[in-house]
Amino acid sequence: MRCERGRKAARLLAFVSVLILPYGCGPQVIPKELEGQVDRNVSFLQLKESPAMYIGRTVVLGGEVLSVKRANDTTRIEVLQIPLDSSLEPVPDRMTSQGRFLAVQKEFLDPATVPVGTRITVIGEMTGTTTLPIDDIQYTYPTLKLRHLKVWERQPPGSRSPVSIGIGGGIGRGGGFGGIGGGVGF
Repeated sequence: MRCERGRKAARLLAFVSVLILPYGCGPQVIPKELEGQVDRNVSFLQLKESPAMYIGRTVVLGGEVLSVKRANDTTRIEVLQIPLDSSLEPVPDRMTSQGRFLAVQKEFLDPATVPVGTRITVIGEMTGTTTLPIDDIQYTYPTLKLRHLKVWERQPPGSRSPVSIGIGGGIGRGGGFGGIGGGVGF
């Protein structure tokens, strides 16, 4: 009798897990066709300090749009680099930035789709550097050929939800204590 109840509880836990699991997964930031090409071990500082070493590598960077400029045959996005969290979304704190980078797309990209202040994650191929003025100085930007752009929803400061979803379970035996337990947290 006890064993049968345990099996039913285990099946119920498995069923609930299957129903809830998709909601715990974040949005796909890296498209499947690029997943195997992205070198996640290359940091922004490495690109900034030794850009020539990484030419041709596909990397993931994130940040906040500072400007979008259209030229005859390209669109150039200037991005304030901001570290990414575990879901590849830029963290909220702009003060963690380590500099700026450029993402260049050959096709037309309407600047209105990524206005100043938009938080983005860029999958791009390192092409080298571009030197442009920022006020009275010349700044060297790591430059990426844009392969994929993830635009994050605008959120007012402090509006990130502290709610997360988790699934747990366990089976115990021995010592007079036993049974199956499970839980779902929201």
